[in-house]
Amino acid sequence: MPAWQIALIVAALVAAAFVVAIALRLRRDPYALVRAEFARERMALGLARQVVEIDGIRWVYAEGGSRDADAPVLVMLHGFTGSKENWYPVARRLRGRCRLLIPDLPGWGESRREGVAGHGFAAQAARVAAFIRATCDKPVTLLGHSMGGGVAAVLAAREPRLVARVGLFDAAGVRFADNQFGLDVLAGKNPFGVHDRASLARYLDVLFHDRCAIPAMPWPARDILVAHRRREAAFEQSVLDEIGRGPEQFLPGEEAARIRQPALLAWGAHDRVIDPSAMDLYAESMPQARKVLLAGSGHMTVTEQPDDVAAAIEGLLAAEPAKQGAHA
Repeated sequence: MPAWQIALIVAALVAAAFVVAIALRLRRDPYALVRAEFARERMALGLARQVVEIDGIRWVYAEGGSRDADAPVLVMLHGFTGSKENWYPVARRLRGRCRLLIPDLPGWGESRREGVAGHGFAAQAARVAAFIRATCDKPVTLLGHSMGGGVAAVLAAREPRLVARVGLFDAAGVRFADNQFGLDVLAGKNPFGVHDRASLARYLDVLFHDRCAIPAMPWPARDILVAHRRREAAFEQSVLDEIGRGPEQFLPGEEAARIRQPALLAWGAHDRVIDPSAMDLYAESMPQARKVLLAGSGHMTVTEQPDDVAAAIEGLLAAEPAKQGAHA
């Protein structure tokens, strides 16, 4: 048999073995397909996957941006049931001009959950403060969406030497005007719970106003996501018990009165999760904050209107920072 035929046979056997290995991996861990897509998106943006252990907690985060030492540092916090990937559309518009640090909060995404006690606003704010100290050498612009916005508000109030500016996007943590989502949370339900295709569709319908912004989920991604969310149900419920019904449910709003840094409040005009009335409640405590109402967006402003969100962040970066000190 000629050498070239042997080479073709070997190549075919290697390819077949690779396909079998991938199939076995997906059978054991179907969600690996979703993680692979997340990795593809991250690499397309030129972001690096970083891992750091802080106080015994393993953080996974995406990092990228400017090589300029004077470039602003942006730390971007995701919301309930979310992950670092939620910020990628905005990161695409800011890369090259800022240093971007986009972590999975402990308990979520790829960061550690086991052995991490408490996922309320105060506990997560303390952890993010430790993360900033470990990864940054100057005060940051802290951006938080939904639950992450509540965490950001608490941290900006309690650690002003770490946070030069703060942006809250559809942030949790105040007693906004009643809507069905809020009433369900107060009644002990998880309106974000997903257990089948129909509940997944309802979940996405509540999150998004612009249907075109919903990420594509070709087969079998939809069923993989449903199975993943079923496994997450108990954890989601425990976090919602802390941030939605527990003693800390309005802590971010209470702490907001102590925020003196330049601030941004941005909301989707059609937000069916955190009603837009929350923006005015935050603004009462943060009169220095610029308010931005995004007319074409629901709760997921950071993915529905990333151009407008990035423009609002650039306006925040242009604001004169509060008096800063070195890290404590």
